[in-house]
Amino acid sequence: MEDSYEPKTTTIAETDNFLAWRADEPDGESTYHLELNNVTLHFFNEEWQEFLDLVDLILDEEV
Repeated sequence: MEDSYEPKTTTIAETDNFLAWRADEPDGESTYHLELNNVTLHFFNEEWQEFLDLVDLILDEEV
């Protein structure tokens, strides 16, 4: 029997050392997670969107 309290996880992107994934919680909230070697960052949806905006700004500045 499946436990309805467990989040459904989805891999967004993965490399040899990094992983980005989303957890869809039973209450409808989604959280986003970045695993960077031995550090994991956790984001709520609004924070994730702001982080993606930051990455876009960084990429725009790359020469």
